[in-house]
Amino acid sequence: MSRLVLTIAVLAVIVIGGMVLLAGRTTERPQTHVEKAVALANLQ
Repeated sequence: MSRLVLTIAVLAVIVIGGMVLLAGRTTERPQTHVEKAVALANLQ
């Protein structure tokens, strides 16, 4: 193999591995409900 093909193959493996690693991470957080008191004068 030429050096260019080997370099491209190594970069492709690194990029694909990074994509798999990031896709496997769970970043979802449960939503929290926040209630605020609103003055009645602001509702008009």
